[in-house]
Amino acid sequence: MIRYIDLYRDRFGVEPICAALADTDGGFITSRGYRAAKSRPRSARSLSDELIGEVIGRVHAANYSVYGIRKMHAALAREGWLVGRDRVGRIMKLRGLAGVRRGTKVVTTIADQAAARPADLVNRDFTATAPNQLWVADITHVPTWAGFCYVAFVTDAFSRRIVGWSVRDTLRTEDLPLEALDMAAFTVTDDLSGLVHHSDRGSQYVSIRYTDRLAELGARPSVGSVGDSYDNALAESVNGLYKTELIKPRRPWRTADEVELATMHWVWWYNHQRLHSELGMIPPIEYETNHYASHQPSRTPASALTNH
Repeated sequence: MIRYIDLYRDRFGVEPICAALADTDGGFITSRGYRAAKSRPRSARSLSDELIGEVIGRVHAANYSVYGIRKMHAALAREGWLVGRDRVGRIMKLRGLAGVRRGTKVVTTIADQAAARPADLVNRDFTATAPNQLWVADITHVPTWAGFCYVAFVTDAFSRRIVGWSVRDTLRTEDLPLEALDMAAFTVTDDLSGLVHHSDRGSQYVSIRYTDRLAELGARPSVGSVGDSYDNALAESVNGLYKTELIKPRRPWRTADEVELATMHWVWWYNHQRLHSELGMIPPIEYETNHYASHQPSRTPASALTNH
């Protein structure tokens, strides 16, 4: 009520506003009560809310303005701010901050019914116990002023880390998905023999060039058997996040080069900073680092060796 009077006092005056509010269900405040409230020093709670609100605004903006209450609460905790989740929600509402919602997916890969397809080795089970056991790949599109451009991602199912990506104005296998695959192969240092590479039935992924490259890496190709969105749900989820968190809020896009530069920054943030609920509210790189640290072989201290 105080905020409402502050907003309209110069237009209508304090006394008329208070008289009008007296006839509503929202409560009653006299002009004397209003001036008394304005003259009182601000409470510690109010000052604390303002401070936390500034932090929430900074964190929200630094993360592509996509975090809702749950992830904002976790992000504040990682920075050392121990704030209740309900309080975070209240302050976000007061500041007009909210998370983003995903839209619908547009199909960009077209199945080649005549091409021989690998077996479905995943059967909609997108789980892995270590990095580089299962990669999923898919393509999405971005409209620009110069026409459509296309984005290919390769994602590790274990950590949700994007290990390879490419942005091009063509869907040609050599220029788009194969470039993303080569980036993924260059990025990792592990032996990829035995890796399962899963995709939909798009012609780019069942082409000879692509399957030959997988064979060179020692990876086993896998293609969804049914052909609906659940066959490659994890890859489509990454596409959905990309469109929701980067592409839609910042449109219109002018060129493929502009999309490529923005995608590079988004992928770095996604891998290194974005909190993932499936990973316990930590980023993919941190999740992988924790995995490797917990699986390091224990070493015998040098002092113990000299005592024998």
